[in-house]
Amino acid sequence: MSATVEAQPQPSAPVQAAYSYCETVTGQQARNFAYGIRLLPTGKRQAMSALYAFSRRVDDIGDGTLASEVKRERLEATRALLDRVRAGEVDEDDTDPVAVALADSARRFPLPLDGLDELIDGVLMDVHGATFETWDDLKVYCRCVAGAIGRLSLGVFGTEPGARGADRAPEYADTLGLALQLTNILRDVREDAGNGRTYLPADDLAKFGCGDGFRGDTPPAGSDFEGLIHFEVRRARALFAEGYRLLPMLDRRSGACVAAMAGIYRRLLDRIERDPGAVLRGRVSLPGREKAYVAVRGLSGLDTRHIARRGVRGHA
Repeated sequence: MSATVEAQPQPSAPVQAAYSYCETVTGQQARNFAYGIRLLPTGKRQAMSALYAFSRRVDDIGDGTLASEVKRERLEATRALLDRVRAGEVDEDDTDPVAVALADSARRFPLPLDGLDELIDGVLMDVHGATFETWDDLKVYCRCVAGAIGRLSLGVFGTEPGARGADRAPEYADTLGLALQLTNILRDVREDAGNGRTYLPADDLAKFGCGDGFRGDTPPAGSDFEGLIHFEVRRARALFAEGYRLLPMLDRRSGACVAAMAGIYRRLLDRIERDPGAVLRGRVSLPGREKAYVAVRGLSGLDTRHIARRGVRGHA
């Protein structure tokens, strides 16, 4: 995949308005994501906001209080809208700003829109009450709801001409999505349990005496809760290490965006590792000043250079 070209005609006023709507949704609903995409040039930032706004709509249907049958109907209606985008049937004066922005982004960038079908499939798994016996089972879900978003994002970023190993860029983007999603799962253990959902693999929970789930702000009696969290943290770190191989393949600002978003989640992982019980007491988050440091580090290219040097040593 080659680098995308920024020198494109400016969107019309209706399309600009649609992008403004998507950027507002992103800023209000996804603080970590919005922090990362601020580092992108305008065209790429707008396209990422359009992807987020569509994804947010899908997630909100799945997370809402509607009956399961109504959720399924609305998700399929959203898939039908995606089909219209894919077929080029959404005009700039369409009344749905998310559809307008996504359609314009699909014209400007080589977006693998099938990834949004995968997202809908993943949310349908939630609606159907899917459970995950093994990590391999959970990976299928994570690839739908997060790995696919990584591959869609790569469609916006593009890769640098001549980048070594660029044919594996979609694989690394997918893996980085898995790392982010597993971190989300760890962060939201108590919230998900309160909603009747358990995402961690059943065999991992049983191994550490947590098979009965999480019902309060303290670990299950007799369990090795810290052992469970540290086990999953190590798994997430391995995914981050693999996914970070994407960074040297991206241009500076796209690499900074990815490094910032991934860096925020890696620091969340650090906090969870230091205090596993925190995930049962409330949502673990980072203060703004720490996010700003991560963004500066991303712009400096420190993470990209580190990964590039490691890659060279690996090929030596």
